Amino acid sequence: MSAVIHLQALGLTEYEARAYTALLALGRAVPARVARQAGIPRPKIYETLERLEGRGLAAKMGQNPLEYAPLSAREYLSRSRRSFDDRLAALDRDLSRLAPDPAPEAVYHLNGEAAIRSLCEDLILNARRCVFMAGERSLADRLERLTPRGVELQRAELTGLPEIAAPGQSAFLLARDNEAALIGHFIEEGTPGEAHGVHTHNPVIVHLIEGYVRLAAQQKQLA
Repeated sequence: MSAVIHLQALGLTEYEARAYTALLALGRAVPARVARQAGIPRPKIYETLERLEGRGLAAKMGQNPLEYAPLSAREYLSRSRRSFDDRLAALDRDLSRLAPDPAPEAVYHLNGEAAIRSLCEDLILNARRCVFMAGERSLADRLERLTPRGVELQRAELTGLPEIAAPGQSAFLLARDNEAALIGHFIEEGTPGEAHGVHTHNPVIVHLIEGYVRLAAQQKQLA
């Protein structure tokens, strides 16, 4: 059951997740019935239900007979979301102290087609305002489909312009939000070598790529 798997991902044990989903299905039940519904051994059901009560997911309803009822899953998810956001914020602060943001002029080398494509997807998925890209058509098609709604996309073909790749290679250019850029060189079939590229936040390179893509788009319109 997918709900059980997702609850475990949020920190519940398997028995807790199964007991909680059983309670949601039953509405209100004695522990023995919850155990049967959830497939939990009878000796384990009482401690499992007590832990659910401690998590704010279940509540005792009466004593004779003792019954349990599920509490709101929405409230639990809200608490989990707040807790997760707090942990992320704390992690971000700690990591920032350990490793400051890279200098804008830093250039990072990429080796292999998988690394280039993966970083292209990351850049696109995190775009907020604008994306400029030109080059290899199948990759550009995929990235266009991944572009978030509301992000301005300018795309062009690298034809009719000075070559920026060596013979036997094809270039791919990507700039995002005026702050990050990637230049990739893919190896054409039958040509030795490995795909390679660079990734940078250098504003000069970012603006050069944006200008190159604009020029390529203008050349296509004039052709």
